[in-house]
Amino acid sequence: MAGIVVLLFSYVLSQFYRSFLAVLAPKLGSDLGASATELSNAAAAWFIVFALMQFPIGAWLDRAGPRRTAGFLFLAGSGGGITLFALAQSPVMLIVAMGMIGMGCAPVLMATFYFFARTYSEASFATLAAVFVGLGTLGNVAGTEPLAAAVEAFGWRQVGFGLAAFTFAVGIGILAFVKDPPKAESSGKDATIFGGLADLFRIRELWFIFPMVAMGYGVAASIRGLWAGPFLHDMYGLTTGEIGRVTLYMALALAGGSLAYGPLDRLFNSRKWVVLIGNLLVLAAIAYMIAADMPSVWMVTVMFVAIGFFGAGYATQMAHGKAFVPAHLTGRGVTLLNFFSIGGVGVSQAVSGYVVDIATRAGGKAAGYESLFVFYAVMLVVALAIYAFSTDAKPQSG
Repeated sequence: MAGIVVLLFSYVLSQFYRSFLAVLAPKLGSDLGASATELSNAAAAWFIVFALMQFPIGAWLDRAGPRRTAGFLFLAGSGGGITLFALAQSPVMLIVAMGMIGMGCAPVLMATFYFFARTYSEASFATLAAVFVGLGTLGNVAGTEPLAAAVEAFGWRQVGFGLAAFTFAVGIGILAFVKDPPKAESSGKDATIFGGLADLFRIRELWFIFPMVAMGYGVAASIRGLWAGPFLHDMYGLTTGEIGRVTLYMALALAGGSLAYGPLDRLFNSRKWVVLIGNLLVLAAIAYMIAADMPSVWMVTVMFVAIGFFGAGYATQMAHGKAFVPAHLTGRGVTLLNFFSIGGVGVSQAVSGYVVDIATRAGGKAAGYESLFVFYAVMLVVALAIYAFSTDAKPQSG
């Protein structure tokens, strides 16, 4: 139990680090001269490095177990990265620091999912994963109004050094308290880092799930973690504290949505339709943001909350894909799915920065942000269209 608790603390920090730039963006822009593209690249660096690390992490989980995999990476990557972030003197240093933090956070959730998958039944996986993700998403909450207040009181560098101390302590806790579950028997071809991936890519059912995994978390994560702050600052003139309040509501919605999704697959005996309907509601909220002409801050907040709540089906998407993964490839299976999830966020964030910059130069800030929402709407429509042909996974059949 102590091991799950310390992993939960590390996941809270993972959620915090992937989203705290939304609040810090105005400060980093003024202090370090970071442009929208550079800030989007810094945010994307976290997700892209995180995603690429999923391949070796999958093999390490199957071979070395979650304790050493998560503990050592979290200490070196996240602890070292947030220290570098606090010392940053240029946008390039921010990008490198965010990449390091992403490397350290990369094994945390997958180590926990590996533990759940090897310890509990298939039918209970989605609920356990959703509860863990829901509680961990409180890190998103810490990265909103509380972070804004701390930055206003102490400065962003001082807050960074405090975070570094806490991050190092949590990394030591993982090594001290996490226990490795029993391993499944594996074949010789699974012994290398990329072993078993060919088998996973031959599973036809996964190809219809990958696009939804890539975009089903991407919209909410990108708006909450990167674009909410610049959008509210540029279009409505909100201060850091006011941005923190709006993003707080969205973060609470993400946490509440994660918990709400947990039992729904059992209630409706479907994972596919729970995810599909939830993301259609996300699409409706994005469509409102495109169609509305400068809606009130209150309505923007409502739409952001809707995107956060209905876009929080990550654990159910992962459970849908994991249902088709053989037991001896559990580590590589969940990390491959997570590669598409986090990689989708990273790539879309990197591209979205260029979309906003190009549209802003052509038609002003309003055109830039309208193009942003159009971009996410199109990507989500494509993912939903492919996912509609996926094979459902009934939770009680596992």
